[in-house]
Amino acid sequence: MSGVIESTIKNSPLGRWYIELVDTTAEGVEPVHCLDIYEYAEKIEEMGKPYDGVVEVIWSSDEGVTPEQINEVRMQMNAYEAEQEAIRNGESHLSDGTPNFNDPSHFNDA
Repeated sequence: MSGVIESTIKNSPLGRWYIELVDTTAEGVEPVHCLDIYEYAEKIEEMGKPYDGVVEVIWSSDEGVTPEQINEVRMQMNAYEAEQEAIRNGESHLSDGTPNFNDPSHFNDA
């Protein structure tokens, strides 16, 4: 069985974006709020466990969310995916040249 998770980009009262997750497959489940992409990835993985990781994610944005905020979420998501790919491949640097700080074997002790 697969799950369906709605991911909605919203605005906080302070004008900062956050992502609200709702598992539409389960009944009586409270929404989960994520303040960054790392938290989002963690929560999606956690929410997908009952479905053996097979989930469909449906994206939307609330009224008042600016195109700049949506673009920021996209850019952070792309950077996160590139970082995860570098980790999986055991690369010493990310595609943008940033060192892969998640693998200490790539550092030389001086």
